[in-house]
Amino acid sequence: MGLLTIVTAPKAFTNPHIATIQRNALQSWLHLGSEVEVLLYGREVGMAEVAAEFGVKHIPDVACTETGAPYINSMFDLTRQISDSPLLCIVNADILFMPDIIMASKQLLSLTERFLALGQRWDLDVTEQLDFSDNWVERLILRTKKNGQLHLPLGSDYFIFPRSCFQETPGFAIGRSGWDNWMIYYAMQQNYAAVDVTPSVMIVHQNHDYSHLPGNKPPYHMEESNRNRELAGGKSHLYLILDMKQQLVNGQIRKPLFSLARAIRYVELRLYPNKGNPRGWRRLLIRRLRRMRREIEPA
Repeated sequence: MGLLTIVTAPKAFTNPHIATIQRNALQSWLHLGSEVEVLLYGREVGMAEVAAEFGVKHIPDVACTETGAPYINSMFDLTRQISDSPLLCIVNADILFMPDIIMASKQLLSLTERFLALGQRWDLDVTEQLDFSDNWVERLILRTKKNGQLHLPLGSDYFIFPRSCFQETPGFAIGRSGWDNWMIYYAMQQNYAAVDVTPSVMIVHQNHDYSHLPGNKPPYHMEESNRNRELAGGKSHLYLILDMKQQLVNGQIRKPLFSLARAIRYVELRLYPNKGNPRGWRRLLIRRLRRMRREIEPA
């Protein structure tokens, strides 16, 4: 039995850039070793061939929306039937993992029975097939720190949790807005340890466009995103990494250090509890965070 089952719903492999970064992501996960199992969900073009090439499981018979986006609850249910690993990880198919994700998973599993782990990503331009030969981790870290940028603590690209958690997940469409925010909200409402692992885990997001979506735009305005937000219970249930009250630091779960960003989010969430995370408020917070970063970071 392995430690971690990674589940994802890749985009079609028809766009050369999307195909390249998704293949990079898959290889990074497989290079984590035998403790990891990878499951690909959906019926997108090229998925079956890539799964066969890399020797991972492809599950096409997952419940999907009319546009072909798999439902989160169907993915979770099927994964529990297919895999017996103690931990599940749902992740976007453009994310590069490194061995620190395994270490953090083991630490959390030893510290608490019920948890949700996620963290900020680093954004990096990648257009080529990455080299996963010796010292690939060190090379990726150096490249990311030199050319990448730590994403603001707003988005969430992966979630790790014990298989006993999230047994009753609504029928969210993956790849659309809202479901990821609900995951944080639900974990905190259920008294799971909602742990920001940013201090202990570096993940890399390979930048891309949205040519796979209508108008080449993010999914915020799609009908399936609206439905996700309704299923989540509305704007007040759309939580952020900034709302999480625990972090994994040096193998221990601790309270986050004070930051202006967390203070702003704490105050605004309580002054305007029903606004949650609408786009207008989100733009305001992004502007404030970027201004704070310019003031703090050296020129």
